[in-house]
Amino acid sequence: MTQDQRFPTSFTRRRFLQYSGAAAGSAALGSSFLAACASSGNPASTNSSLPSLTQWYHQYGEAGTHEAVQKYAKQYTKANVTVNWVPGTGNAYPDAVRAALLGSKAPDVFELPGIGVDQVKAGLLEPLDDLIADVKSDFKPASLAPFTVGGKVYGIKMINDPTFIYYRKSMFQKAGLEVPKTIDDLIKAAKKLTSGNVKGIYLGPDSAVSALYEIAAWSTGGDVLSADNTKVTYNTERIAAAYEKIYELNTSGGVLPDAPTFWWDPSTFTQGLVAMQWCGLWAMPGIKKSAIGDDFGIFPYPALDAQGTPATVNGGWAEFVSAKSKNKQAAKDYVKSLWITNTTVQTDWNVGYGFHIPPRISASAAADKLKTGPAADAVTILNQYGHSLSPYWNATIDLGLQNAVSSIAKSGKNALSVLNQAADKANAELAKLNS
Repeated sequence: MTQDQRFPTSFTRRRFLQYSGAAAGSAALGSSFLAACASSGNPASTNSSLPSLTQWYHQYGEAGTHEAVQKYAKQYTKANVTVNWVPGTGNAYPDAVRAALLGSKAPDVFELPGIGVDQVKAGLLEPLDDLIADVKSDFKPASLAPFTVGGKVYGIKMINDPTFIYYRKSMFQKAGLEVPKTIDDLIKAAKKLTSGNVKGIYLGPDSAVSALYEIAAWSTGGDVLSADNTKVTYNTERIAAAYEKIYELNTSGGVLPDAPTFWWDPSTFTQGLVAMQWCGLWAMPGIKKSAIGDDFGIFPYPALDAQGTPATVNGGWAEFVSAKSKNKQAAKDYVKSLWITNTTVQTDWNVGYGFHIPPRISASAAADKLKTGPAADAVTILNQYGHSLSPYWNATIDLGLQNAVSSIAKSGKNALSVLNQAADKANAELAKLNS
């Protein structure tokens, strides 16, 4: 499935989830979407004594997903659930949800990859702490952070999507290489694995900016935002050094600078054009079915140095309840039945069609398809090194860091100076959000 349909990465997630500043995603824009959505699903049951709920999903690309969500709704016996499968890629679905939440016909239950602080301030989302209270410890903090404002949880995670580096085991063995533990090790490996028409690594055609602009910061052992959400923390010498290493990697001669597909598509790797590629868990089944077979492993983005830590992103989607729902308790009960109570649904949704990790730790540990090989390694990588961002990290702040990292990674500009400039603007934005 294509990246823009699942947006497992930080790059896409930030393009989609931010609502601050975009509020004006106007009702006029959304009206045509709402009309389309209203007729796109049918009630799974028709017991007139039960409450009626509408549930929205974006258009997943994995075969069987549409049928699956209809099946889940039909199997639920405590409400009449109408599933609306919203077509479109890019910002189509988030824009439709945003417009609906601001209007008078908001869906009762819907999915998004994250929320904006302004949505919470506007009272558009129903807190779900009571649903998660008894099992909160069964979720990693990074699975809750994007949906938590003021200590309240507004979304229940449905899927986790980590990213990492795929590598050819046979090529590493032939070159006498071990899995890189630091970024310097990765640079050396990329150079050594480059031979003839085969490059060492592919990180996307944008000089690894969209793949690594947050993850590289986390590899230092630091973070991009303070714990109290009042200031960005990426303008440090260590994080500046991490971005300078991306420039060093790009200019090492070991990087494939461009390819017909972006990094979230494994084609460059499966076609043998590179020995390593940054990609996501969703690509693993396709890689195993390719000519590569089992000749691959995975590892997280390496630590900056001995004081750093490997890193990946904890991406994915979560389920929400509209505060405007006329059947809020029924909607909450339905969400709980799917993503808290019913482990069968959670496992089916994550590994029955595409390839993801159930957010509940117990559910991911019980999924047979995630118990061995690189899939089991992916679960370990996510649990040990997964990061996410708070709702205070909005589109303006995100774009500012992307632009800063782009100028560093592509042109080698003075990293700390560029980051300081971006930080000044980001902190001004945070001051508005915290006012």
